[in-house]
Amino acid sequence: MLGDLNWFTAAVLYVMIWWTVLFAVLPFGTRPVADADEATGWRGAPENPRIGQKLLWTTAISTALWVAFLVVQANGWVSFRSGWLALPEK
Repeated sequence: MLGDLNWFTAAVLYVMIWWTVLFAVLPFGTRPVADADEATGWRGAPENPRIGQKLLWTTAISTALWVAFLVVQANGWVSFRSGWLALPEK
């Protein structure tokens, strides 16, 4: 299923996708603390960040994107070696 990719490249790709999705998912559903600090007005970290739920969503979305990438790459639907995306030969 990995096509031209070896296991290390596929694992690195998964980690890169996972971290990118994590940073996209982190802001969803966060609410600031209701009472700001009296001296500075700083609200600090979110009241209930729900990190566990966000990690689960991140893993699910990342796995789906990773598998989709592997399927597209293994079937050759998008290739940088041939077709219109290929670099011109010298």
